[in-house]
Amino acid sequence: MAPVELTQGGILEAINAARAANGKPPLRYNAKLESAARAQANLMASKDTLSHNLGTTLRQRTDKAGYDGAVGENVAGGQKTLDQAIAGWLDSPAHRSTLLSTKFEEFGLAVATVPGDRKSRYRVYWAFVAGGPVSAWF
Repeated sequence: MAPVELTQGGILEAINAARAANGKPPLRYNAKLESAARAQANLMASKDTLSHNLGTTLRQRTDKAGYDGAVGENVAGGQKTLDQAIAGWLDSPAHRSTLLSTKFEEFGLAVATVPGDRKSRYRVYWAFVAGGPVSAWF
């Protein structure tokens, strides 16, 4: 799905299809985690930089969104569709681990584009934030 075609149902279906194809249980969608993901995607697009930390950490973004569980994040840049972003994450061991972790129970996802006619390296930025109970990590 291209960014303009994304719906919450379509996002949930795409993420959980990738998890199911790898023998993992589905995740629930979480609006607070989406808010944290949206903050990151928008920040990356505004700065036209692919990074996990552009002056604010993942924990700061999830705290601001009101989410207090354990979290993990995947970011991507340049993929024109969600399926391409997911494929890229699955091809990267660290990103794959976050996407397929059974310690996470829910997630939020957002995409942002560099505005206007500005020259851009990636143009489209994706952020996936997964969350779950802190106790799962001990």
